[in-house]
Amino acid sequence: MMTVSAGSRLRRALAQVGAQEDLNFLLTNRLPRRLATRFMGWFSRIEQPLVRDVSIATWRLFCDVDLSDAAETRFPSLHAAFVRALRPGARPIARDPTVLVSPSDAILGAHGRIEAGRLLQIKGLSYSLADLLGGDADLARTHEGGAYATLRLTAGMYHRFHAPHDLRVESVRHIWGDTWNVNPIALKRVEALFCRNERAVLRLRIAGHTVTLVPVAAILVAGLRLGFLPEGVALRRTAGRPLPCTARLEKGAEMGWFEHGSTIVVLAPPGFTLMPDLQEGTRLRMGEPLMRLPERGAS
Repeated sequence: MMTVSAGSRLRRALAQVGAQEDLNFLLTNRLPRRLATRFMGWFSRIEQPLVRDVSIATWRLFCDVDLSDAAETRFPSLHAAFVRALRPGARPIARDPTVLVSPSDAILGAHGRIEAGRLLQIKGLSYSLADLLGGDADLARTHEGGAYATLRLTAGMYHRFHAPHDLRVESVRHIWGDTWNVNPIALKRVEALFCRNERAVLRLRIAGHTVTLVPVAAILVAGLRLGFLPEGVALRRTAGRPLPCTARLEKGAEMGWFEHGSTIVVLAPPGFTLMPDLQEGTRLRMGEPLMRLPERGAS
C-alpha cells in the first residue's frame, strides 16, 4: 500500500511533468481523442472490484479529488465515482432572487462583456459566439452586449451541474464536434476550441430574460446527460435539431452531468453583471453567486 507521503511525492512529480506545456499538450491531445474517449466510456464502467479499486486510486493520484461530500462512500465503478451525487446540504445555494449562481463547481476562466459577437477563449484569443451556438445568429444577437463566464470543471471536481436560478428550459440542441482537452494549455494553442468540440446549447428563461448554458465536452468526456429531458431521449441521435422543452427547475435543482471534467459557458443578456469580487482563476462551488440580474424594470 502506498504511504501518504509517497503518494504526495508522486503526485507532485506528476504535476511537474504536467506543467511542461508542450508535453502536456502532446499527451492530452496528440493521441486518437475519439478512440481514447470511447475507451474511457467503456473502461470506467467496469465493476470488477480490482479494476475499480486500481482505477479510482489512479484517478485520485493524478487529480485533486475530494469524495468527502459525496452521498455514497463506496462506488461500484470509476464511472460511478465520476458522476457521484452529493450528500444533502453539501452545496448551499445563494437564494437571493437577484443573483444567478454558478451551475457547477468550477474554476472561472475568461469572462466579461460580449462585444461584436465575440468572446475571449483566453487572453489574446477570441471566438465567434454564433459559431459556439452552432450558427444560431438570432440567439447570438440576444446576448450581444451581455455578460459571459467560462467555467472549467477539472477531472477531480464534482461533475454534476444545476439550475443557476428558477428557470424554464425552452430548448436543447446537441452539436457534434471533436474532443480537444479544454485546459489552459490547449486553449492557448487551438483556435476557437469551444466551437470545435462537442457541446449542447441549453436555452433558458430566467425572470423574463434569455440565459444560455453551453456545456462543452472534452477528451475522455464519454457523455453528457440531461436529467430533465424525457426518458429515452438520446442527445447524440437528434442530428442537431433543437428540442423544444417545457421543463421547469428550481434554483439549485440538478440539470445533468458530465462523465469527466469539461467546461460550461454561461451567456447572459445585457444588464447582467459578473459579481465584482470574482476574477480569473477563482474557484467556485455550485450555488455560489456568479452574476447579478438586472434591476427590476431595467431594459
